[in-house]
Amino acid sequence: MPRVLASLTLLLAAAAFAQPTADTIYAGGPIITINDAAMRAEALAIKDGKIIAVGPKAEVDKFAGPQTTRIDLAGKALLPGFIDAHGHVMMGGMQALSANMLAPPDGNVTDIASLKSTLREWIAANQTAVDKLGLIVGFGYDPATLKEQRDPTRHDLDEISKDIPILLVHQSSHLFALNSKALEICGITADSPEVPGGVIRREADGKTPTGVLEETAGFTAIPKLISRLGAEGFKQFSVAGSELWARFGYTTAQDGRAVPATLKLLREAASENDFKIDINVYVDVLVDRDLIKKEYSTQFKNHVRVAGAKLTIDGSPQGFTAWRDRPYYAPVGDYKPGYSGYAAASAEQVADAINWCFENDMQVITHANGEAAIDQLIAFISDATGKHVAKDRRNVLIHGQFTREDQIDALQRLDIIPSLFPMHTFYWGDWHRDHTVGPQLADNISPTGWCVQRGMKFTSHHDAPVAFPDSMRVLDATVTRRTRSGDILGPWQRVDVITGLKAMTIWPAYQHFEETTKGSLEVGKLADLVILSHDPTAIDPEKIDEIKVVETIKQGKTIFVLDAKEQKRADLMIKPAADGDNAFENFLIAGAVQGDFAKLPPQTQRLTFMQKNLRAAQANAPHDKACVLRYMDELFTLAPTP
Repeated sequence: MPRVLASLTLLLAAAAFAQPTADTIYAGGPIITINDAAMRAEALAIKDGKIIAVGPKAEVDKFAGPQTTRIDLAGKALLPGFIDAHGHVMMGGMQALSANMLAPPDGNVTDIASLKSTLREWIAANQTAVDKLGLIVGFGYDPATLKEQRDPTRHDLDEISKDIPILLVHQSSHLFALNSKALEICGITADSPEVPGGVIRREADGKTPTGVLEETAGFTAIPKLISRLGAEGFKQFSVAGSELWARFGYTTAQDGRAVPATLKLLREAASENDFKIDINVYVDVLVDRDLIKKEYSTQFKNHVRVAGAKLTIDGSPQGFTAWRDRPYYAPVGDYKPGYSGYAAASAEQVADAINWCFENDMQVITHANGEAAIDQLIAFISDATGKHVAKDRRNVLIHGQFTREDQIDALQRLDIIPSLFPMHTFYWGDWHRDHTVGPQLADNISPTGWCVQRGMKFTSHHDAPVAFPDSMRVLDATVTRRTRSGDILGPWQRVDVITGLKAMTIWPAYQHFEETTKGSLEVGKLADLVILSHDPTAIDPEKIDEIKVVETIKQGKTIFVLDAKEQKRADLMIKPAADGDNAFENFLIAGAVQGDFAKLPPQTQRLTFMQKNLRAAQANAPHDKACVLRYMDELFTLAPTP
C-alpha cells in the first residue's frame, strides 16, 4: 500500500509538473502570434513571466486554476511586444521629459496664459522627475501662434517657478525663453556682453535681460543648464526614455550608439533597478573597443546588455550628408555641381573596425544611408568574410535609405540584415522626391518590397529621438508609404500588415539573437506582450496610425496602461506636430550646427559672414547625423559622474 501511494504521489506530481497552472489567461479578442505555424489564437496563458499555452480557448482553459486571473481583451488585439531595431533610448528620455508647448491641434498653447497653465499641468504630472532633474524644459512654443504675438519672458516664467530653472525652446530652435533662475545659472546679467552670432534681448533700460535669447546666445546657455543635471539627472533621462518606449508597446529598446560615459550612466541606472524593459546597447567601435570586449554579453543584467559594436560611415540623407554614388538631385544650399555627400569615417577606419569585429566575433551594426557608403560596407564585409571563419554574425545595415536593388542582393549574399527606416516615406518622402534623389529614385527609398521579393528578413525602426518612437507610425509607414502631402512612394515597396509586424517583432528579435525567447507568442517564450486598441490586420491600412497602445506587458507584468491619467501625460509631452515638424529634432540639429560653430576660433566666430552661415545652416536644419550623435554625447558628458 505505501508503494501504491508513493507511485500515485509521483504520478500526481508529474501531472502537476506537466500541466502548470496559469497565472493569467488572455482571451476575448484577436491574438496575433507572429508564428507562421499558427498566426492566430483564441487564448494565451502565462506563468512566471513566460508563455505556457497559446491556441484554442478550450485547450488554454485547461491551464486555469482557482488563482488564475482571466483577462477579457474585449475585442482588443494582443501581439508580441515590439522590439526596437534601432533607436537611442537614453537621449529619447529628454524628449519624454519635456513639456509640449505646441499650438492646437498638437498641443494646447494659444496664449501666454495657456502656456503657463500647460507648464503647471506638466510639472504636476511629472513632479518626481522635476524634483530629480531640478530643471523644467519645454519645446515648441511659437509667438506666431500666441494671441500676444510675443515670446514669453522671465517675468512670465517666474510665475511658474523662481527656484527651478526653466528653459523653453522655440519650435525652430532659434529662440529660447528662460526664467530668472535659469538666467542666474547661465551668468546672464545686465552687464553681460553680447554673444557673437546671438542676441540677449533687453528690457526698456537697454540692459536688463528679458529672458529671451536668440541663436548663439541660447546655445551658449544650454550647456550651463544641462550640466546641472549631473549623473542622476541623466540617469533619469534614460529611465524616462525606457518608459517612453514602453508607452508605444516596446518591451525591448536599443541604445544604438553608446560611448563610455553613456554606458556608465545606463549601467548605474540599471543597477538601481530602474528599467522595466530590456535595452540592447551598441558601443561606438571607433571610440572604445576594449570596453566593447569587456562589456559584451548575451545575457541581460538588470535589463541592460552590450550587444555589439556600432559603426557610422556617412550622415543624413535628408541633410545631404549621406554619401551617394551620384550627385544629389536638387540639394537645398550652397553645393557645388556634382555634390554627392561624403564619408564620416575614412576607408581605413571602416575596414579596420569591420575586421576587428570579425576577429572578435562581434556583431556590428553600421549606419550607412547613401549608395557609396553601402558599397563600402558591402566591400569590407565581403573582404572580412573571406578572411575569417564563417559564423552566424548577423551584421546589420542601419537605415540604408538609398539602397540600390543590386545592393539588396549583396546584403542577402553576405547575411547582412537590412534595418530600414520606412518612416522616411512619411516625414521626408516629399523632400526626397523633390530634392535628394528625385521622383524616380524616391520610390525606392527604404526598399522593403525588394527584401520581401527575395524572402529576406528585414527590420523597421524609428531612430528616436531623431524621429519619435511611435510604433503605429512605424507600421503605418511600412505598410502605406504615404508621404505628408498624400503621395505614395513606390507602391511596389509596400508590404502587408503581417510582414510589417514581423519587422517589428520576430525579425528584430532575430537581429538581436533573441528569437528563441522573444518576438512571437509561443510556448516557452517570454510573456512580452502589447495590447492594441484595434487589430491592425483588420483595420483600413490608412488608419493604422490611429491605433493606440492600450497596455504593455513585460514578462507577465503590466508596465504601461493607457488610462485617462496617462493620456493626459501624453498630451502634455513633447511630440512631432501634425505636419511632422519636430521641435526636439530641430533642437538637436541646430545644437549640432552650433557645436561646430563654437569650435571655431573666437575671432572667426565674430566675422559677419560666419554668423550668417551659422544662421543659414540652422535655418536649413539638415545636418550630418554623426554630428547630431556627437552633440548628444557632448550633452551627456557635461554631467559630472561620481
